[in-house]
Amino acid sequence: MKLSAIQRFTLLDFPGKVACIAFTPGCDLRCGFCHNPEFVLPERLCAISESFISAEHFFRFLEKRQGLLDGVVVSGGEPTAWRDLPDFLDQIRMLGFSVKLDTNGNNPDMIEQLIAGRLVDYIAMDVKTSLERYRELAGPGVRPEHIKRSISLISGSNIEHEFRTTLIREHHTEPVLAELSRLLEGVCRLYFQAFRPAQTLDPAFAQCHGFSMDEMAGLAKRFQTPERQVNVRG
Repeated sequence: MKLSAIQRFTLLDFPGKVACIAFTPGCDLRCGFCHNPEFVLPERLCAISESFISAEHFFRFLEKRQGLLDGVVVSGGEPTAWRDLPDFLDQIRMLGFSVKLDTNGNNPDMIEQLIAGRLVDYIAMDVKTSLERYRELAGPGVRPEHIKRSISLISGSNIEHEFRTTLIREHHTEPVLAELSRLLEGVCRLYFQAFRPAQTLDPAFAQCHGFSMDEMAGLAKRFQTPERQVNVRG
């Protein structure tokens, strides 16, 4: 397994933990608003492939961070696209680090394997939109039924988790938000994230707009239920 990049330190990406981030290359989706196209598009990956980081190098880095870091965030791209992800996470945990997984939810079989093996301590899944509009936003590689199954697996697990949605004014209309709310019924923790058009996989999305923080706070209040906590991230 190889990594496309390492962020050596973060206080923001793993709740309650001092962590680093390991980015895996490649993704099975083509979300037009993706802000990491260099980790997704094959031609962009090819251009930076000589700088990829080996697992051996990463674990040498982790050994030097024992006692300094609490956890590792494994993000992408899409980590669950890698067959050797379970072994990779197992090695991280053997060094004494907690593991957070960032995933798009399109590979529920891998997510189920990781949950069953207790290989993750925290899962964050991006839920892009309503099931009916998923391919429009995430591309032809998405399987909406897989998204629904992953939501169920994660929300029904005993592992700490969150779901998050990046809100785009031109896409997340009232009907879409109503369908999204129904899709996330039973979810206990949801974050709305601000859309920033500075760098997007599809240049057309650079012309789209986010919601203001006040607007997102209002939407969060509407989505809030006795069972579901909804917060906003800038």
